[in-house]
Amino acid sequence: MSAASNKQLVIDAWRVFATRDASRVRDVFTHDAEWLAPPGNATSLALDGTHHLVGRERIVRFLTQEFSTVFVDDVSMDFGGFHADGDTVVVEMRLRATLAHGGHYDNDYCFIFELESGLIRRIREYMDTRRGAAWFHAPADGPAAPVDGVPVRPSGGGTPGEGA
Repeated sequence: MSAASNKQLVIDAWRVFATRDASRVRDVFTHDAEWLAPPGNATSLALDGTHHLVGRERIVRFLTQEFSTVFVDDVSMDFGGFHADGDTVVVEMRLRATLAHGGHYDNDYCFIFELESGLIRRIREYMDTRRGAAWFHAPADGPAAPVDGVPVRPSGGGTPGEGA
């Protein structure tokens, strides 16, 4: 597949993730797909501690069941860009949401999608893990703990949107 068609495949995959329809999400991954995130990231700790999801069914469970137990409301994803080179697509994204404890979350991400035969074979996820952890420890009505001495504050506004 061309870089342009692979880029479109990943854009379409994000739309499928937002449906939380397990059968549709399942259809975009290879059976042995992997999703790798930094060890000890706040989302994995809020779930089962797993930062390396292995197999299509495990990834489907994360996207269709577990994600919404952590990011419970006002989920918005602002995409900064989709960049393709062959079977690799890089996605820049900002995720904002209300967390299960009622506090806010706001972090930037970079995802690297590796494709195989028109399906997602591997996703490598990168984010500021310290910033993410600070949001998970923030009180519902206040700023998160400072990161490197800089206050982390919930961003204002934003339109609730579909999440992945």
